[in-house]
Order: sequence, then structure tokens, then C-alpha cells
Amino acid sequence: MRRAVRPGGHVIVAVFGPDGPLQCSGLPVMRYAPDALHAEFGDAFELVEHTSEAHRTPAGVEQQFVYCHCVMH
Repeated sequence: MRRAVRPGGHVIVAVFGPDGPLQCSGLPVMRYAPDALHAEFGDAFELVEHTSEAHRTPAGVEQQFVYCHCVMH
């Protein structure tokens, strides 16, 4: 991410939240709280804001997503 984003650039990432599913389409997934996701980006990025969403799949299953907005220093 550091090579793709210039200083002052914005990044918005959506991932499964801490209460999200353990699998998606039969594959294991990673789940993140906002602080843990921000830590993956490192100190070059500042976490500006985050939000969670409960998404209902076509099968009617609810899945938690976390969205993080970061800015590169």
C-alpha cells in the first residue's frame, strides 16, 4: 500500500469484522477490528474514521463488515 499511495492519499478498505463469518464461499477468512486493520497498514497511515455494517447475504445470513478510512502521512 505504501508504494501505491502518495503522501496525503486516502485509502478505504472493507473487511469482515470481528463478528463476521469464519468462512466465505467455503474458504477461511480473516476478520479484523478497526485497530487491528489499521495496524496492518503501519505508522505511515492515520486512521481517520471507521464504521461497521451488518450485511445480509442473498441467502439471508447476516455478516459483519468493517470499513476503515486512512490517510497516508
